Amino acid sequence: MTLDPKPFLTSIFDAAVAAADPERTIRDHLPEKPKGRTVVIGAGKGSAQMAAAFENAWDGPLEGAVVTRYGFSAPCERIKILEASHPVPDAAGLDASRALLNAVSGLSENDLVIALISGGGSALLPFPAGDLTLEDEIGVNEALLASGAPISAMNAVRKHVSGIKGGRLAQAAWPARVVSLVVSDIPGDNPALVASGPTVPDTATRADALRLIETYRIALPEKVLEHIRSEASAAPLPSDGRFARNEVRVIASAAVSLEAAAAEARRQGVESVILSDSIEGEARDVGSVHAAIAREVASRDRPFRKPVLILSGGETTVTLRGKGKGGRNSEFLLAFAIGIDGVDGISALAADTDGIDGSEDNAGAFADGRTVARMRANGIDAKAKLAGNDAWTAFRSVEDLFAPGPTGTNVNDLRAILIS
Repeated sequence: MTLDPKPFLTSIFDAAVAAADPERTIRDHLPEKPKGRTVVIGAGKGSAQMAAAFENAWDGPLEGAVVTRYGFSAPCERIKILEASHPVPDAAGLDASRALLNAVSGLSENDLVIALISGGGSALLPFPAGDLTLEDEIGVNEALLASGAPISAMNAVRKHVSGIKGGRLAQAAWPARVVSLVVSDIPGDNPALVASGPTVPDTATRADALRLIETYRIALPEKVLEHIRSEASAAPLPSDGRFARNEVRVIASAAVSLEAAAAEARRQGVESVILSDSIEGEARDVGSVHAAIAREVASRDRPFRKPVLILSGGETTVTLRGKGKGGRNSEFLLAFAIGIDGVDGISALAADTDGIDGSEDNAGAFADGRTVARMRANGIDAKAKLAGNDAWTAFRSVEDLFAPGPTGTNVNDLRAILIS
């Protein structure tokens, strides 16, 4: 069997995204209608599509607002779609946070709040606590993104400088019941970590946040550290009685999407293996390890026999060392391309399932055993570009960027390696 790698790998990505399509998943998770009002709130790169799907599925009255990234909107009739900046917060995000808090204020125990939460909500819901300012919260976000800390550590810090994260939005809705429908982009699918859990509290304390700041050497201003050390930063705990009637449902995740990707590969005659749905670590290091596995399969038929599709998910991190362009998927793939340089029969796609990798307009990129040589022929030093966090420029030079556009969902990263 001969497969054209790029169309094949694109079909694998499409299958993974389709498995997380809100139109497919929300209908299976609708709660009972309340005696009172139904208010919809939400945040994340998939929140607008989730809102549209919820409107289509809900046959009763509803109202509300959700916030998504600029350019990620979807048409809704009863739910207001707000847009703000991602990954660095802006004033529009602050206005959106106020709008969501206003939407849940003054509710009764007979009312129902539906929270539509997906990845990216942390940046889209800035709401600095205490004496902190939007500029302070932007500085925290920039420091976290540059630190290389895992998403769990980032969110533990974020919720302690916020007036809306860490369950505080659900707390503001009390005594109404809150049902959170979560599209998880978090390794392990802990819903409290998705978008820093605006409606889902977790157990991370101020002491935990301070320890993580020290462990990952996160450079925060003294003003921010003083706030986290103060009692005012303490976030509500899951044991708080105001959360007793609430419910959380993870309606889509990387695990489900990887299984769908594997099924699509089998349909096309290629056996698949899933390494893990929760791989973390430095993107370039994870890329090098994946390259070593691919070389072993290509040359020795172990630990898997070729032809085979190797799949993995999770969320890697990038420690900023240079000022180039790119995201964690393109950085992973550039390290992978360097690791398979000159090896025939290996092709790969690494992409963010929301359609955007980092701050550019691509979801990721394609690579094979000749990618680095083609870059070299175009005057691009792949290793130098990797050292400067400039994977986007490297892949652009060989026209191997993958840009499907916003997908309407977000279940983390998809890495697909075809060994033929």
